[in-house]
Amino acid sequence: MRADARRNRDNILAAAVRVFADAGLDAHLERIAKEAGVGSATLYRNFPTREDLIEAVYRNEVAQLCDAVAGLLESKPPFEALRAWTRLFLDYVTAKFGMADALRAIAAAGNNPYGHSREMIQAAITTLMDACAAAGAIRADIGPADLGAALEGIALTSAGAEHRERAERLLDLTLDGLKSRP
Repeated sequence: MRADARRNRDNILAAAVRVFADAGLDAHLERIAKEAGVGSATLYRNFPTREDLIEAVYRNEVAQLCDAVAGLLESKPPFEALRAWTRLFLDYVTAKFGMADALRAIAAAGNNPYGHSREMIQAAITTLMDACAAAGAIRADIGPADLGAALEGIALTSAGAEHRERAERLLDLTLDGLKSRP
């Protein structure tokens, strides 16, 4: 893909996250194109249907969330990297919340927009927790599946931008419970 075409595609995906988070399933594709700085033809060339766009946005968000782990671990101590990643997880959930109905509709039509997302997210959590455990920052009796379940619970009860403050408090409470104690 040419650099300008890749840039256009990335701009469309970024704009779609914002617009879907704001307007949900009722988001107009023309608004997405405008916010991305591209014409409608460019949007439809990249994503012929609304479902194609929604699925691509979702997969892109999962990839960005999981790909962030390495950079966070390079730039921060392990526990702070885990804390920062949980905030990125909230961003991901908020973006997904605006697309939830559309994702369910895609799944009901026989496609699987989720693919390997659960496994990818679990691998990201495992990497972060392994780094924290190696640094002695977290308890050894809590595994990645436990933290994953806690994150899912927070997401279910606090999805949406209007609940961000509560979600962050719940994350802090959860992370505090992970810390190793002398």
